[in-house]
Amino acid sequence: MSPSLFPVFVVGLLGSVHCGAMCGGIVGALSVTPPRTRAGVAVIALRPAIADRAGLHVAAYNAGRLASYMTAGALAGGVAQGASALTALPALQAGAYWLANAMLVALGLHLMNAWSGIAHIERAGQLVWRHARPQLARIGPPDTPGRMFAAGALWGWLPCAMVYSVLVTAMLSGSIVSGALTMLAFGLGTLPMMLALGLLGARLRGWLRLPAVRIGCGALVLAFGVTGLLRAVGGLPPSWLHLVCVAP
Repeated sequence: MSPSLFPVFVVGLLGSVHCGAMCGGIVGALSVTPPRTRAGVAVIALRPAIADRAGLHVAAYNAGRLASYMTAGALAGGVAQGASALTALPALQAGAYWLANAMLVALGLHLMNAWSGIAHIERAGQLVWRHARPQLARIGPPDTPGRMFAAGALWGWLPCAMVYSVLVTAMLSGSIVSGALTMLAFGLGTLPMMLALGLLGARLRGWLRLPAVRIGCGALVLAFGVTGLLRAVGGLPPSWLHLVCVAP
C-alpha cells in the first residue's frame, strides 16, 4: 500500500513549526559560519557574497537532511517488505495504520502545546543519535557545502517525534522505494521552513513561537490524524478520504 504523498508533504509543511524550535538556531548558526582564510591574508566580506554562501550552505545542509530521511524511510519500508510473507501481515498493517494516525493526533496536540507526551518517544532515538553525534566533530568546521551536506545527513538522525510519526507511515508503505518517497515528501514539506530559518534566523523563530501559529498548524495536523482514525473505524473504505489521509 503506497501512501498519498501530498498529505505527507502537508504534514511536513505544518509540522515544520516544530523544526523551528528544535533546529532553527543550529541551522542559522551553521549557515553563517565564516569561511576559512589563510594566515596573514585580509578578507573583505562583501554582503552579496555572504548571502550567496549562506544560501549554498543552507541548501547543502538540507540536501543532507533529506538524504538521511530517505535512508530511514527506505529502511522502514524494507522492514515491512521483508515481512510481507507473514500470514499475520493484514493484522500488522491495520495495527500500523492505527499507530500512524494516533501519532499524528499526538503530534498535533504537541504542536498546540496541549500535550507533550509524544516527546517521550524521542528517547527511543537516543541510541542511534549517540552513535551519530560524535561524527559531527569529525566533519570539522561546516565551512564548505560538502561539510554542510555531511552535517545535515547526520543531523537528520536527531531524535524527533515528528519524524518518527511519519516513519510509521513509511513502514506502512510496504516497500523500500515507497518508504523513501514517503520520507522525501515529508522532508520537502519541511524544506521551505528550514531554508527560511537558515536565512532569516531569529526573526522567523520568534514568529513560530506565537501561540496562534502553533495552534493553527497543530490543529490541522490533528485533523489529519482524526480523519485517518475515523476512516479506520469505518473499515478503511475506498473513497475520497484517501486523498487526505497520510497513511494508505
